[in-house]
Amino acid sequence: MKATIERDAEGYLLNPDDWDEDMAKELAQEEGIELNPTHWQILRFIREYFSEHRIVPDVRHVDDYLASQQDMDKKDAKKILFDLFPYGYVKQACKISGMRKPRAWSTG
Repeated sequence: MKATIERDAEGYLLNPDDWDEDMAKELAQEEGIELNPTHWQILRFIREYFSEHRIVPDVRHVDDYLASQQDMDKKDAKKILFDLFPYGYVKQACKISGMRKPRAWSTG
């Protein structure tokens, strides 16, 4: 991890604009996750949503996106999301995509 990147006590970036894909690989490794193309699809969606709205997308938005991209229903998309990030959307997907830890969250 770059020495100048500030993180909180749980490892979330303090400034999401410090994120890059190399950092995502390091954060994923810390979480015991080997990133595959579907992980990257989700991480890039989170980043794009954040870039446009300046907030982290709720897990329901990610489920909707994944369902539309994979041509499946939302229930199946939610299962895939939690298979990819077994300790949860906030704990792993948000962290690996470089988001600050949300204060309050709907885990969907």
